Amino acid sequence: MGFFKKFFSKEKKEDLDKGLAKTREGLLGKLARAVAGKSTVDAEVLDELEQILITSDVGLDTTIKIIKRIEQRVARDKYMNAAELDRILREEIMALLEQQDSETHGFEIPQGIKPYVMLVVGVNGVGKTTTIGKLAAQFKKQGKKVVLGAADTFRAAAVDQLKIWSERVGCDFYSKGMGVDPAAVAYETVQYALNHDLDVAIIDTAGRLHNKINLMRELSKIRRSIGKKLQGAPHEVLLVLDATTGQNAIEQARQFSEATEVTALAITKLDGTAKGGVAIGITDQFKIPIKYIGVGEGIDHLQVFDKEAFVESLFQKSNA
Repeated sequence: MGFFKKFFSKEKKEDLDKGLAKTREGLLGKLARAVAGKSTVDAEVLDELEQILITSDVGLDTTIKIIKRIEQRVARDKYMNAAELDRILREEIMALLEQQDSETHGFEIPQGIKPYVMLVVGVNGVGKTTTIGKLAAQFKKQGKKVVLGAADTFRAAAVDQLKIWSERVGCDFYSKGMGVDPAAVAYETVQYALNHDLDVAIIDTAGRLHNKINLMRELSKIRRSIGKKLQGAPHEVLLVLDATTGQNAIEQARQFSEATEVTALAITKLDGTAKGGVAIGITDQFKIPIKYIGVGEGIDHLQVFDKEAFVESLFQKSNA
């Protein structure tokens, strides 16, 4: 609890609780009905729990893993009160999240890296450009100098939206217009950051999943181009996923992790869905750390993911 108290203000906690409200209501409500009138956790309760987790978009593989762990605890303890099931489930979900690589810097930039280059990937419509803008705003709050690179050169709307965000945040913007080679834009964005002594370069990319081979080639070319300009870059490849798409988000994670070396995840739109369980399934299946979560529309509603705070909020009982 020490980490949670140290890094989460009351406002952040309230934002997180509101953002997970639909998922929490669905999960705890169904769990309460599953154990109603039961004195022990039996096979029927476990069957119902399995369905609850699947319908919360935790995913089949992760659900089976959780159920097996609970079965082992039931067998070991011989008798388990059904009323304790939410506590046990909380512990098992926390144990799964503990397995992810949690060495993330949040909105801090690692020392000795300048510019810190972030390559942001994801399909169209997941909130990728908005996430980039909110990231830039957080870095600017820390006094960092930031440039946004418009390497999604296939959609005029993407370039325009990124430019609007740069103006809103008050950071630099680099674009070569429409139809040019995205790898060239990425290369020159890094060059721009070096020339202007900037701290962070965040590069947007096209969000097309039309063909995995083409996606792989395109992202590989962009990465190589960035690496030629600055050794060791990109320092982070952030995959943005929309929680409201449920199992589609897991498929997107699979496609992009096969196409490029994704190092971190941002899960957006948690406030608009009861499918927040997808965050658990994704991090378990792909062993890629969730770094950021979106819990609202506001510019400050992009939070650094804290697994302890997430699980506590997910299982928080209503005071009503």
